[in-house]
Amino acid sequence: MAERERLICNSHELVEQGAGIRFPLGESITGFAVRYKGNVHGYVNQCAHVPVELDWQEGEFFDLTRQYLICATHGAHYNPQTGYCVLGPCKGRRLQPLSLIERDGCIYLIESERHS
Repeated sequence: MAERERLICNSHELVEQGAGIRFPLGESITGFAVRYKGNVHGYVNQCAHVPVELDWQEGEFFDLTRQYLICATHGAHYNPQTGYCVLGPCKGRRLQPLSLIERDGCIYLIESERHS
């Protein structure tokens, strides 16, 4: 299995505890990246309770305190660093993490390619 990098955005576009960046993962699935405590974190944009997108407005993933990611539909609160649900109907479950790296002023998604 080989890996490749896909450019998601420029680093300056991802502001600390600000709006996230959404990006396509498949035909009907998106992922998102947020910056929290200086680090970039990425997840599949689906609640761990029911597979609905988290953001209440495009790119708005943080709650009002800017300390948790929140599902706009169910109110589940997730730790931005780990994706674990700390409050709500899916407490103890987690968001599906994505592998992101930040290098040379850009943020990349690491994708795996399967070869036959």
